[in-house]
Amino acid sequence: MTPSHPDPYDDASFYGELGLISGLEIHQQLLTGGKLFCRCPAGRYSKEYDAVVLRHMRPTLSEMGTYDGTALMEFKTRKEIVYLLNDDSVCTYEMDDTPPFPVDDQALDISIVLSLTMGCPVVDEVHIARKQYLDGSIPTGFQRTGIVGLSSEIPFRGRKVRIRQLSLEEDSCREVANKGHRITFRTDRLGMPLVEVVTDPDFRTPREVAEGARLLGRIMRATGLVRTGLGTTRQDVNVSVTGGVRCEIKGVSRYQLIPPLVHNEAVRQANLLAVRKELHMRGVKSPAELAIEEADVTDLFRRAGPAEPLEAARRGEKVRAVVLRGLAGILSMPTQEGCHFVTELKGRVRVVACLDEPPILYDSEHWPGEARSSLGELRKRLKAGEKDALVLVWGPERDTHTAGGEIRLRLEEAIYGVPNETRKPLPDGHTDFERILPGPDRMYPDTDHPVIPLSRDRVEKLSALVPEMPWEREEKWRARGLPEDAVERIAVSPYEPLLERLSARDGADPKALGLFAARDMRALRREGLPAEELPPGELEKFLLAVMEAGLAREAWSRWFRRFLEAWAEGGEAEGVLEEIRRLSRPPEEEIRKALEKALKEPFREKSRGSRFDWCMGRLMKELGGRIPGREAAALLEAELGKEAGR
Repeated sequence: MTPSHPDPYDDASFYGELGLISGLEIHQQLLTGGKLFCRCPAGRYSKEYDAVVLRHMRPTLSEMGTYDGTALMEFKTRKEIVYLLNDDSVCTYEMDDTPPFPVDDQALDISIVLSLTMGCPVVDEVHIARKQYLDGSIPTGFQRTGIVGLSSEIPFRGRKVRIRQLSLEEDSCREVANKGHRITFRTDRLGMPLVEVVTDPDFRTPREVAEGARLLGRIMRATGLVRTGLGTTRQDVNVSVTGGVRCEIKGVSRYQLIPPLVHNEAVRQANLLAVRKELHMRGVKSPAELAIEEADVTDLFRRAGPAEPLEAARRGEKVRAVVLRGLAGILSMPTQEGCHFVTELKGRVRVVACLDEPPILYDSEHWPGEARSSLGELRKRLKAGEKDALVLVWGPERDTHTAGGEIRLRLEEAIYGVPNETRKPLPDGHTDFERILPGPDRMYPDTDHPVIPLSRDRVEKLSALVPEMPWEREEKWRARGLPEDAVERIAVSPYEPLLERLSARDGADPKALGLFAARDMRALRREGLPAEELPPGELEKFLLAVMEAGLAREAWSRWFRRFLEAWAEGGEAEGVLEEIRRLSRPPEEEIRKALEKALKEPFREKSRGSRFDWCMGRLMKELGGRIPGREAAALLEAELGKEAGR
């Protein structure tokens, strides 16, 4: 099942036949000083910790007398949840020992600006609700969230993509380890403010989903009010096909990873519908018609068999076989590209039974070749014929019982097609089971937090911070002659309004300003200098100094390095600016001597670039960037031309 198109992830015909629809939930951290519901600082990440808290979660009956399915699944895992606490970034609120503080005003203001930027009408009141989070990533078991903006559209590929809502939320913990029955989290990220932007399922190909995620991210970045860098933006991608159901691919860190993930999920759902059809053809149309048996077969694997169950039996653990009567061939039916239905069973066993050491399980259709004789012995013991399939699990006895139950449950779900799941993205573009998708009743009012009224005056004042859209900025800077890579970066730069203002000054070179911000500052940031942490006011001082001194752009980077280093050390860099202001155009005699010196420098043939590049670099260095690069190039070309004429 493969698309046929120049871009295989954008084949509208192929994905149209599948009936693919997809929507996004984009989580974007906000650039605030503090966390959302306490007064701890935001953005202080550390591997050090001062305390450890151990907790377990257990399900409780709802007011309706029922248990949440996700809560029951998490309870079956019997996970120990470990939290690593650093005194510099957490307090008793994060550990659910203190009620929430009033919501951080800076975070609320930024969420209002982002809502307006997305075109979402802002609500009159923010009502804080609790959204269940039962995987341990939030110690309270719920996330506090409130809707700020509702219902808008943004232009996309000549049509509109609908935005359902924008909410202000607190972030969850960072998972650092998950092995067996223990999962460990760092709490430094917990409680940091973020917004969640939810779209309708308006994307029809995997490429569209990725482009939509990139577009929404760029719109938010254009405000200059959000955090940037790895981990500051995470996408949840909702996917379904005709006949399937919504499955959520959770926490995709980069939009470039989205196309293969969405493709594989769409193909998986289509293939699961084929598994359902095959089960129905075999007469299995309800769980009552499933013939599944389990047996302890540890004694068979104390002397021979595949290495893993053999070692488990010798350690005193148990080996359990599950017989699937009449289901031979089902486990080999394809799901994701390169995967089979047995992968679905492995995911459940890994997560719920916590038997997560590969190969997790063996089955009769993918049995290790060197141990085929043990499969024959197993068939004899269980009286399994050629039409029956077998699955083997091993580990602590209680876990093998849980695994057998999960195998049965997953086959029961296969009778109905595609189960509602949260899927974990894998680096190779596949997904794996993470948990049962929470139901629609996971949100309820938070009685610990009052309603927050939003006055029209407050919203009106914040509307002044709404930036131009990225595509509008791109058109403007493209017209100024910037190359495409620089255009894309400037369009989402928090410094763009400053660059626009400076470009309007007499004698300013907008192209030089744009290239400096898009390329030079980025290069210095990659060297570890705080090039993109500089307040706009400080950057303005520097740019005015070099522009008024008439320095060529080629010299800006060298002076900016010194300016940044001075600013980072003491917060003041006035001394560097004074040096720049004292610079003036060198006399003609000095220019002539510098040109002669550059031409006399021996050119090494093995060096990169031409002799012109070699001499140009030395000329600009000798003059300290005090004449424009174009003028220096013209002088050098003239001298090299004279040499060639001689």
